[in-house]
Amino acid sequence: MATFARPENALKRAEELINVGQKQEALEALHSFITSRRYRAWTRTHEKIMLKYVELCVDMRRGRHAKDGLIQYRGICQQVNITSLEEVIKHFMHMATEKAELARNQAQALEVALDVDDLEADKRPEDLLLSYVSGEKGKDRSDRELVTPWFKFLWETYRTVLEILRNNSRLETLYSMTAHRAFQFCKQYKRTTEFRRLCEIIRNHLTNLNKYRDQRDRPDLAAPESLQLYLDTRFEQLKVATELELWQEAFRSIEDIHGLMSMVKKTPKPSSMVIYYSKLSEIFWMSSNHLYHAYAWLKLFSLQKSFNKNLNQKDLQLIASSVVLAALSVPPYDRSYGASHWELENEKERGLRVASLIAFDVETKPENKEVLSRSSLLLDLVTKGVMTCVIQEVKDLYHILEHEFLPLDLAFKVQPLLTKISKLGGRIAAASSVPEVQLSQYVPSIEKLAALRLLQQVSKVYQTMNIDNLSMIIPFFDFSVVEKISVDAVKNNFLEMKVDYRKSAICFGNKSLESEGIRDHLSTFSESLGKARVMIFPPAKKTSKLEDRLSNLVEVIEKEHKRLLARKSIIEKRKEEHERQLLEMEREEEAKRHKLLKITEEAEQKRLATEFEQMKNQRIRREIEERELEEAQALLLEAEKRSKKKGKKQVLEGEKITKQTLMDLAHSEQLKEKQEMEKKLQKLAKTMDHLERAKREEAAPLIDAAFQQRLVEEEVLHKLEQQREIDLSRQRHTGDLQEKMRLARMLMNKQIFQQRVLNHRRAEYNRLKEERDERIRQIIQTRKHERETKRKMIYFLISEEEKQKRLRAEEEARKLEEMERRKKEDAERKAKLDEIAEKQRQRELELEEKERLRREELLRGSAPTPSRTEPSVMSHPVEAATAPIAAAPSAGVYVPRFRRASAEGGGGGQAPPPETDKWSTGRRMDDRAPQFGDRWRDERKPALGGGASRPTWSNSRTRGER
Repeated sequence: MATFARPENALKRAEELINVGQKQEALEALHSFITSRRYRAWTRTHEKIMLKYVELCVDMRRGRHAKDGLIQYRGICQQVNITSLEEVIKHFMHMATEKAELARNQAQALEVALDVDDLEADKRPEDLLLSYVSGEKGKDRSDRELVTPWFKFLWETYRTVLEILRNNSRLETLYSMTAHRAFQFCKQYKRTTEFRRLCEIIRNHLTNLNKYRDQRDRPDLAAPESLQLYLDTRFEQLKVATELELWQEAFRSIEDIHGLMSMVKKTPKPSSMVIYYSKLSEIFWMSSNHLYHAYAWLKLFSLQKSFNKNLNQKDLQLIASSVVLAALSVPPYDRSYGASHWELENEKERGLRVASLIAFDVETKPENKEVLSRSSLLLDLVTKGVMTCVIQEVKDLYHILEHEFLPLDLAFKVQPLLTKISKLGGRIAAASSVPEVQLSQYVPSIEKLAALRLLQQVSKVYQTMNIDNLSMIIPFFDFSVVEKISVDAVKNNFLEMKVDYRKSAICFGNKSLESEGIRDHLSTFSESLGKARVMIFPPAKKTSKLEDRLSNLVEVIEKEHKRLLARKSIIEKRKEEHERQLLEMEREEEAKRHKLLKITEEAEQKRLATEFEQMKNQRIRREIEERELEEAQALLLEAEKRSKKKGKKQVLEGEKITKQTLMDLAHSEQLKEKQEMEKKLQKLAKTMDHLERAKREEAAPLIDAAFQQRLVEEEVLHKLEQQREIDLSRQRHTGDLQEKMRLARMLMNKQIFQQRVLNHRRAEYNRLKEERDERIRQIIQTRKHERETKRKMIYFLISEEEKQKRLRAEEEARKLEEMERRKKEDAERKAKLDEIAEKQRQRELELEEKERLRREELLRGSAPTPSRTEPSVMSHPVEAATAPIAAAPSAGVYVPRFRRASAEGGGGGQAPPPETDKWSTGRRMDDRAPQFGDRWRDERKPALGGGASRPTWSNSRTRGER
């Protein structure tokens, strides 16, 4: 890398290399100078070097070198002189444009020369093969080789400049200018691919601007100047997109404008909004979206009517007629009939998105947005006064198509109106941004609407109609076109009709017959045939031995199925656990690998930082040494020059000269020169003082004489001016007196007129006051009546509410009384049951006591006998005890059930079935029997009753009561 002592030396060296034809070496020399860290302080020479550098880059088509150099120069002059960077960039673009224009002028056929799809693409293989195979190059290929490279370089120039100037508040004006020039380049040469890329580049710049908010010199979009520059760029992008007929890119530009304004929560100027809605209407018309096209026209009409003061009545009528015809061009049915839920959601989201673009509301929430529709659009036309501004033909057409019912004459009344409307149109002079209005473009859509309205009205009157008759009353289209229109209407549930070609007739039917029954008629017919066949020929039932042998096969299969499902769930859980373990292991390994990689990267960064610091220190030391050597050489040259001028000889020898020696010598010489210069200045100052004193002494009398002469002249001039002012005042006074006498004659007329005006105004004031008092009296009376009505209504409502509360309170009191009564009855019933149970327990205790006494008497009265006679002795008490117990029911004495059962069993009879408890059907006694059954069970009775179980006391009580 070449090093230069001063920037001028680098420029001089580059010019020398250019003069001898070595442009590449000159470019490398300037590039090394610009990228060197040694020359970072900006001077005017840097600007000259950059101008020469960009000229070389343009001549040699070195786009990357130019980009690198401009980036380095931006860092040099950004904080010192940003205007210099603007001049260099303007010169760079000017040179590139001139070269491209020169190449274009040299080519004879621009269209053929620029027939390239992509300026950034390299040569195709077939082109290279053709250039080598063909012996003589054709004119097309020579033009392509001559022109296309320069246009490619010009496109790279625009990209480079935009990349350098992006997101810098000091360069935003130049950035906007460059974007405009790039748009004009794409527009002039029909470069659609490059235009798309340019729009994407600008879009990415704005995205990065919002993403990196801590960037230095970042443009503030809240500032009006910056916001206007960004908006102008987007509007220019929108204009060029529509002129190139890139409608998708134009719609994205519309979204860019809306997104930009949504960021800053502001609305552009009305003139910009006119351009916005005019381009938006063109986009929607090209996309055949008539509803949004009509809404855009309505917004455009509102803007022109509100803000355009130069708009005449004729132009306003033309715009209003376009709005109404665009609204009538919207199909009268919704195309969402029969769509899936996903399609409906997408259509709703798209409608809300487009509605936000049309309304241009930067703060409205999505849930507050209104979905656009044809009915709301027609309602807006009436409420916003559009119908009052349209021409009479359009008004009549709207009334016929939307309000009148003319099944047979509708088309014949619409056709002459459409003929007149199709001849209207033209450019609006007072609104240059509004597109040229041509009402004839709406005629096909309105003819289709007229055919649909006619079919709809005919279907309400007729059930069938001949095809020829229908063709006669629709003169716009052939029957094939009418059939297509009707098919689309039937598909979207607007009409119910079908065409019968055998009878040459059209049948109009209702929705229940057509839509549901005919939609799946083949499948319904097939199912009906299948059911009929099964009913006529029922399948024979074959008895299977497996059904007899394996009656529980279904249960076995279900158990096996459950077992398999359980096994499957266990296997799946094991697999999931295994996968989870593997995933944990992988995560641990990945964490270890990341940790090791991070440690390695940190070590590498430390090593690189250390090496960079060492290299930086070495470079700094080397630069210091070079700078010291250059300073020593400069001091030596100055010392030699001074010694030659003064005629002195050099005292020091060349081989003994050092930097310190030279610095001491130079310092001593500078001190001597400074002392000599101070002596000279002192001598000169003394001489000047004497000279100035002598000059002032000579000039003093002359100044006094000039002052006295000036006083005399000013006194004479003052007298002349005073006399002239007096004369003028007298003339004005005389004229005023004459004017007063002339006007005095009209004083009486003036007073009469004044009195008349005052009387008229007083009468008008009194009339208005009376009207106002009458109106206020009526308002007071109306409000009084309303208050009375409201008071009565409130009284009625309060009365009804109190009545309902009273009824509810009475109902609750009745329910509470009923509950208390039931509780009291339950308590009495429980007390009665407890009393019965206590009596039963006392009877059983008495019986047990009597039995015990009887057995003791028997035991005392009997003599001791051998053991074989004991069973008979023991059996008699049981029999004796059983007899009175069995006879107890006849005497009205309660007998336990186990004793009755043992007595009846001994007699060979069978116990009667247990009777139902009369309390078992009650509300609360079903669950009380088990509690007392355990309580009254006697553990000693089984020994006497032969092991019979003790029943509950409720059943015993039931028999005792009987």
